[in-house]
Amino acid sequence: MSPPAATVTARRRTGRHRTVVRRRRRALASFIGIGALVLVIVLALPLFRRAVNDLTLPLSYSDVIRQQAAEKHLDPALIAAVIYAETKFDPRPSSAGAEGLMQILPQTAEFLARRSGATTFTVADLGTPQVNIAYGSYYLRYLLDLYKGEEVPALAAYNGGTTNVDHWLVFERQQGRPLTVSEIPFPQTQAYVAKVLDAQKRYRQTYPSELGYS
Repeated sequence: MSPPAATVTARRRTGRHRTVVRRRRRALASFIGIGALVLVIVLALPLFRRAVNDLTLPLSYSDVIRQQAAEKHLDPALIAAVIYAETKFDPRPSSAGAEGLMQILPQTAEFLARRSGATTFTVADLGTPQVNIAYGSYYLRYLLDLYKGEEVPALAAYNGGTTNVDHWLVFERQQGRPLTVSEIPFPQTQAYVAKVLDAQKRYRQTYPSELGYS
């Protein structure tokens, strides 16, 4: 004997209701899962960016860089960019004898020590990051003053020496033009200056708070 029509209808309604409830529960679970995933991504994004920056554009000793930039009237991103181009904040011995984060030659450091009036300087001091950054920043300021604030010849001199840069400037002036990156005749120095100037822009954009821009 078949069940009454009303019973069949009630069962169908109950079945549809259960189906709807299951679908809603699955949708809610999916929504919660997606929301949790988004939250994890949002929370992890700064850490991920930091990890990428540490690999591609590292920055250490930002407090020392800010201090030296203020004392020497330099762009802190320029100091960071020179360190990046020289050692990527991982100092290692140079075949030419340059030392520390900013790869300063002992004879250059001794010249800077005499010029600044330092009386207790030793070459071993260049292995101390704070001292190295101070001397490298002093040298950058000296070169910028020497070349009337022009970054291209100053950076070229940091890498290739003032004697070479002076010769290049004389030639370029005879041609009636300034010394630009593309006119630097030493490929290594040309690539170095281009690298520093590019890194300077990137440090400003990537580390505005760490370098004191905000």
